[in-house]
Amino acid sequence: MTIIKNVPFDLANTRVDKAASELFPDFSRTQIKKWILDGRILINGDLSKPKEYVQENDEIEINPIEEKKVSWEAQNINFDVHYEADDFIVINKSPGLVMHPGSGCYDGTLANGLIYRFPELASLPRSGIVHRLDKDTSGVLLIARNEKFRNYFINQMQTRSIKKEYIAVVVGSTLGSFSIEEPIGRDRFNRTKMAIRSDGKEAITRVKLNESIKNYSILDIAIETGRTHQIRVHLSAKKLPIIGDRVYDPGKSIGKGSNEKLIKIIRSFPRQALHARLLSFTCPTTEKELSFELPLPKDMQNLITDIKKHS
Repeated sequence: MTIIKNVPFDLANTRVDKAASELFPDFSRTQIKKWILDGRILINGDLSKPKEYVQENDEIEINPIEEKKVSWEAQNINFDVHYEADDFIVINKSPGLVMHPGSGCYDGTLANGLIYRFPELASLPRSGIVHRLDKDTSGVLLIARNEKFRNYFINQMQTRSIKKEYIAVVVGSTLGSFSIEEPIGRDRFNRTKMAIRSDGKEAITRVKLNESIKNYSILDIAIETGRTHQIRVHLSAKKLPIIGDRVYDPGKSIGKGSNEKLIKIIRSFPRQALHARLLSFTCPTTEKELSFELPLPKDMQNLITDIKKHS
């Protein structure tokens, strides 16, 4: 039995355990706290801790009788470490790798693997994960190795001092550069999706055409905000759906004039063709800019080659 409630205005900036106790008065605060620790209470689908704070419209999901618990334990998970420093680790995230345990994915995640390979990360919130990539998005991902750097990086994100760039392969054509500034919030009809909403949170995406291939495009993308599914939602709204995005392009759009071979290639691509290409930030010690860039993975390289070949 799952019960979901949204955090009202008067409970914003309140500890998770207190807010959940107010919203679910049938259960004691002691029981609520235990369920949070057991992984039976999730915030926006993610594992939380009792002392973390919720914001207005956050979703609190409670499952008081579910026996399967979210596991935040060490597991030997395969992932690629691109760079190691004393304060942080840079991961080359592969598509299909879930960031951390939550609703519908109880273990076997990057977070479980991080604790296995770097045991000291067990003492940090979310195993040091300070920003996210969707399960099927590949690319550069930074992990904090201590609380001091974690707080620094989070502050840099909040002040929009972190540079994040992506590459997407989309259906449709466009010219030059443009910005998408549409607020994003939870979809009213499907809690696993996001949508453009007038009452949503500010979201800013900068888009530049990298290459046009008839009715398909390769786009360079920079984001100033980090909303859930931001790039996917914004591009879909502009009639430029990302190839392979089953959530925001369920009809599997095809560019006009595509032959049967290309249609088959596009519709069989197994994940959204979105790659986090670059991450840059100022080093807190040297005050110099650090930049980490990862090339397109093989599957996206092959996709682009096939589109050019069959267009």
